[in-house]
Amino acid sequence: MTREEKANVIQDLTSQLAENSTIYLADISGLNAVQTSDLRRACFKADVKLAVVKNTLLEKAMEASDKEFGELPGVLKGNTSLMFSEVGNVPAKLIKTFRKKSDKPLLKGAFVEESVYIGDENLDALVSIKSKEEMIGEVIGLLQSPAKNVISGLKSGGGKLAGILKTLSER
Repeated sequence: MTREEKANVIQDLTSQLAENSTIYLADISGLNAVQTSDLRRACFKADVKLAVVKNTLLEKAMEASDKEFGELPGVLKGNTSLMFSEVGNVPAKLIKTFRKKSDKPLLKGAFVEESVYIGDENLDALVSIKSKEEMIGEVIGLLQSPAKNVISGLKSGGGKLAGILKTLSER
């Protein structure tokens, strides 16, 4: 690979790192061709972009990026696959689901909405992260709850009041 090609790859990686707020680094070494194909297919269905990258080029792209990746460049050893997603927990769920059939991929690290997670032991924490849509839904549900209680109280109270007035007027 020439210096020009490397510079282009670093520039592409830097722009991808800037565009995405959810970045996972995984080790998929040891997967055979069928398993790798299945993983790629699962990533495509889940709208996750999967790419195998050279560690040195990714490290230079991280340095050139505006984001603060903390200790993430330190995990760039061995084979590294890069996973990009719009939703923070989708790649973690995909990795966890895929591990039911195989012991790989291993999570090296993740960058989710300005937070850095290092190591495979954080996979369960990443799975439990709620997406923006889920959080908005919960907040809306919590905001609607008191209003629903007031409305149902008024409806039931209004029915009782009307019943009492009707009974009194009949007498």
